[in-house]
Amino acid sequence: MLFDSTVRRELARSFGATLVVILTIVLTMMLIRTIGQAAGGAVAPQDVVLLLGYLSLGYLPMILALSLFVAIVVTLGRMYRDSEMAVWFASGVGLARFVRPVLRTSWPVLLVVALLLFFVWPWGNRNSLDLRDRYAQRSDLSRVTPGVFQTSSDGHRVFFIERDSADGVNARNVFILAQQEHSESVTSARSGRLERDDNGDSFLVLERGQRNDADLTSGEKTLSRFETYRVLADDRRVRDVESRPPKALRTIELVEKPTARNLGELVWRFGLLFGAANLLLLGIGLASTNPRRASNWNLLFALLGFVVYYNLINLSQAWVGSGRFGLGTALAGLHGTAFVLALGMLWWRDHAAVVRLLPRRTRGAAI
Repeated sequence: MLFDSTVRRELARSFGATLVVILTIVLTMMLIRTIGQAAGGAVAPQDVVLLLGYLSLGYLPMILALSLFVAIVVTLGRMYRDSEMAVWFASGVGLARFVRPVLRTSWPVLLVVALLLFFVWPWGNRNSLDLRDRYAQRSDLSRVTPGVFQTSSDGHRVFFIERDSADGVNARNVFILAQQEHSESVTSARSGRLERDDNGDSFLVLERGQRNDADLTSGEKTLSRFETYRVLADDRRVRDVESRPPKALRTIELVEKPTARNLGELVWRFGLLFGAANLLLLGIGLASTNPRRASNWNLLFALLGFVVYYNLINLSQAWVGSGRFGLGTALAGLHGTAFVLALGMLWWRDHAAVVRLLPRRTRGAAI
């Protein structure tokens, strides 16, 4: 009981501190990137905090897995450096005995990782895409800043308004340059307003203006004046379910539609969960260090192993998504190999001292 409680208490304290540090670093990086996207016009400035929350939920499974892995390596590494492991080994406690308290401390974290991957991850991605789509599909007139020429969403029109009203719907002194493959038109009006029809299409209604059309092929020009003129402002539709990427689909939807891309997403979700479990065993084996050395190379090697493992999970997703491997083959090949490697490392750490002593005993018997 003393052994289990000591290891679990140290591991929980280290996990909490590591999670706070990693979460702070990741949130800062995502905040900077999100603000940059808002400044570039990819997302709405008022949705930065909401989008940051969705992104944080998406990255949380990886953050939890990395924090737990680092906490195991740091906790056991400190016990090696302070010679606590030597005391436990002398008492007959092998390294494999540490698996039980580590699993008892880590299983709630693994459960949270599973819930995040299978339920929260697609929900957050779906809401993030909806936020980006709604902002990208706003009307062309709402993109325009008074006194600034602004290109429309499709790139075929240029808008300019002298000033707009407080509601953002009506505009004054509107200028529109529209370019097609063989024609070009310049439209100007004293005022304009936005209207939406029954189909959900947005139209810019211009009043008291003129339009100058030019045929680029023949050079013919036409000038016409109007009292009221309607211009289609945005003919795009909201992203439907069929066009959503696999990361925005629920897990049950991926299972019901086992396409190559959907299977690749399933491999990534299950792979990250299996990887988090395998990293527990790998962390116990990688935490071994020499107490006479002040360096902390075991933590560096552990982080390098995490990066390699995570990249292999992404690579397995790409392989399954391209149809090169099946779902079961990718999961069993990668994570089965990692599990066997972790067990082999535990056995080698437990029997390393005995293996080193065998040649000496053999030479002593021969003499």
